[in-house]
Amino acid sequence: MTKPTTKALSNAEKQQRYRERQKQSGKKELRGYLTPEALTCYSEIQQKTDWNDSTLLSNAIRLMYAAHKCGQIGLLNSWLTEHKR
Repeated sequence: MTKPTTKALSNAEKQQRYRERQKQSGKKELRGYLTPEALTCYSEIQQKTDWNDSTLLSNAIRLMYAAHKCGQIGLLNSWLTEHKR
């Protein structure tokens, strides 16, 4: 007898399964568009740290949270403005 063949998964189905596994492990996907200034900063940080996109985004959010908790958001924003970043 022959075994029933299973249908191969499409790319969209594979991506959906991957996203579901990530959600089940407690991770959340975020998306957005970068300004040219932010893209320059992103490239510089990526070159210096060798972080992938996910690690870079996670650490950026954690650092912003730490700056918020320490009352340093205004200081960071003024530095970015002064240095045209």
